[in-house]
Amino acid sequence: MKRRKKSRSARAKWIFGISCMAISAAVMGGIIFFSKAGRDEMVPGNSQEEESQISEKQGEDESNNKIQEKLEDMTLEEKVAQMFMVAPDALTGVTGTIQVGDITKEAYEDRPVGGLIMMGNNLETPEQTKEWNASMMELSQEKTGLPLFLSVDEEGGTVSRISGNDAFGVEDVGDMSEIGRKEDKQKAYDAGKTIGSYLKELGFNMDFAPLADVWTNPENTIVRERSFGSDPELVAKMAAEEIKGLHSQDIYTVTKHFPGHGGTSEDSHEGAAYSESTEEELEKCEFLPFKAAIEEGTEFIMAGHISLPNVLDDDTPASLSKEIITEMLREKLGYDGIVITDAMDMGAITRSYTSAEAAVKAVQAGADVILMPEDFEEAYQGILSAVSNGTLPEDRIDESVERILEVKMAK
Repeated sequence: MKRRKKSRSARAKWIFGISCMAISAAVMGGIIFFSKAGRDEMVPGNSQEEESQISEKQGEDESNNKIQEKLEDMTLEEKVAQMFMVAPDALTGVTGTIQVGDITKEAYEDRPVGGLIMMGNNLETPEQTKEWNASMMELSQEKTGLPLFLSVDEEGGTVSRISGNDAFGVEDVGDMSEIGRKEDKQKAYDAGKTIGSYLKELGFNMDFAPLADVWTNPENTIVRERSFGSDPELVAKMAAEEIKGLHSQDIYTVTKHFPGHGGTSEDSHEGAAYSESTEEELEKCEFLPFKAAIEEGTEFIMAGHISLPNVLDDDTPASLSKEIITEMLREKLGYDGIVITDAMDMGAITRSYTSAEAAVKAVQAGADVILMPEDFEEAYQGILSAVSNGTLPEDRIDESVERILEVKMAK
């Protein structure tokens, strides 16, 4: 009996031990289960964020691959043609070109430029303009597989190719100086949206606006009415809002005239224009609106024909200066969009440089698009020759064309 009692006691202890182990295992299992469940509840949120980042990265990689493939498929001549924006008359050799007839088609087939800018004598009626833009876009897609930059200089008020033409019957939003005086950024947005709306209706996808110059020189009559004002912070806010308004209508923006035309007293259309600002003064004043435009995603920044004797060692216009375009605009301000020159048929350029010289110098300085050279064919051949003789490496051409493709292939 005693041995049986001892045996039962041992068995009881053994069963008790097993029970404790089972309970402990169950408790640990529960802890692990609920801990895992808690983690599982957190995973979907992280997972979605990670998946979104992965998807975005894959999209960027796919886009970059397409751009690189397109770039590799293009001939040097095709790439250089993309770097020019000219008026229809310069493309065709016919004054007052208004239709996409045989002459225009042959001219474009031969020189498929990246963009066209319509001037006053190319704009007759809304119907004619719509037909021109639609026909040129179709021609561009067939020839290059790319959309065409279809542009016009439409700031409102003083510079208004469309609203200033009675045949179009659209609202003129007025000079930006009037909007700036009201200090209401909503009005700047509304101006951009209004302009963008009728440009989009006419088939344009690009506007040479906003003007980001701070009017600091009372003797400057060139930008006085076109500028939002003399307060750099106000001009920055207004320019950014106008960009938003234009973007709301899918219009590319050209922010101008870097590094700032508001402090000059001369007209670069006629000859050299000088800004006496130092680099420190530029950073505190003129650069602020351009920084705001960059943050707002402006597709283009125009380099003006402005000489800066207190910044540079010579009178080289900003549009031809590597120190201004590459070192200041790109490196200091962090801009990696398209740099377009101001019109290269202006006196500030033509009085000192041939069309070929100016085009090559602009590209060497960091410009991506040459606007309206005095002699388009000479400028075009000048860049091709510069690549051929080693003055311009083809990698430098690719760099500019890649920026152009990034905008054109994004839509």
